[in-house]
Amino acid sequence: MDFDFSWLLLGLPLAFVLGWLASRFDLRQLRIENRQAPKAYFRGLNFLLNEQQDQAIDAFIEAVQNDPDTQELHFALGNLFRRRGEYQRAVRVHEHLLGRGDLSRADRDRAQHALAQDFLRAGLLDRAEAALQKLEGTRYENEARLALLAIYERSREWEQAAAVAQKLDEAEQASYSVRRAHHLCEKAAEQAAAGDLADAEHLLAQASALAPQAPRPAIDTAALKLRHGDAAGAYETLAALCDTAPLALPLYAAMLQQAAVASQRGGEALLILQRRYAESPSIDVLEAIMALGGTPMLPDDLVTEEAAVPEPRDGYIAHLSHQTSLVAASRWLAGERFAHEQYRKPVQRALDQAARPLLRYRCAACGFEAHQHFWHCPGCQAWDSYPPRRVEEL
Repeated sequence: MDFDFSWLLLGLPLAFVLGWLASRFDLRQLRIENRQAPKAYFRGLNFLLNEQQDQAIDAFIEAVQNDPDTQELHFALGNLFRRRGEYQRAVRVHEHLLGRGDLSRADRDRAQHALAQDFLRAGLLDRAEAALQKLEGTRYENEARLALLAIYERSREWEQAAAVAQKLDEAEQASYSVRRAHHLCEKAAEQAAAGDLADAEHLLAQASALAPQAPRPAIDTAALKLRHGDAAGAYETLAALCDTAPLALPLYAAMLQQAAVASQRGGEALLILQRRYAESPSIDVLEAIMALGGTPMLPDDLVTEEAAVPEPRDGYIAHLSHQTSLVAASRWLAGERFAHEQYRKPVQRALDQAARPLLRYRCAACGFEAHQHFWHCPGCQAWDSYPPRRVEEL
């Protein structure tokens, strides 16, 4: 049977027409999908600009469903989940990104950094630590190290904190010598509490060498020497500190007075304290002076025949001429006699209660107040954020 070529001639145009129609249908479908994705994206962006995060998330989810290969939408969606506090959903988004085989190296590092932030915000410090360690050698390395440093300091893992701080110091982007000295002081405090005073002294010597201008290593060293019974050594350490860190004197004035009395150098210490007090009056320095039997000079308008030989308590009056101090007024009134002595106790109690909050220390970073001075704020975890002066003197 002969093949009829006329059918072939008729079939070729028909196949061409059918192929053309199929391609047009595919192109039309692709255009529809491409239109839907940008519309959903811009709709989500509009919701985000109007601070309507719930609607923005819905729009971005729709966009991701229409175009699941767009990683930027995944990043936007994950960040929105994190901002809303939906950390589990944010983790799933970023873990999904990390699981993709077609992700570029830069986007993979970005997803790893976002995942670490999810864990940090969720308070999952162990998982955050593991995620941050994977960022070593990436462009997020410095941010990761700072986050790791904060984790180790919060959990009081001073060995790991010191190692990270050393890496940051070696990067030469900022100086971390004072912070590293704090880590050594914290380790020294732990060793001293455990009874290993020799190791504690060695750590404090390292801290002093690392940050010679920082007051804490010298203060902690002097306290350790007093604990050893080396009052003379403690006095020498604090007397030298008066020259290198005079602004921190209110923190160690009482210890300087105790060391001076124990080493029989009260007169020398009194001259140092009086000179520093004249430069910068402080209630703590004043009381150290008074404990040594001295007093600041009274202003001329307060000098009378009765005050020709000043008493230690006159120091509070002298202090009031420098600063308006409820604490000084309350403590001076506590030793005075009045015509209506029967009212002394309730009045004194009211004054002491009003003055008590003024004796606190306040963090300059977060405002957290405490009755003791902290080198490391328990509220915001900032270092050296507590001024050495009481709230009343700020």
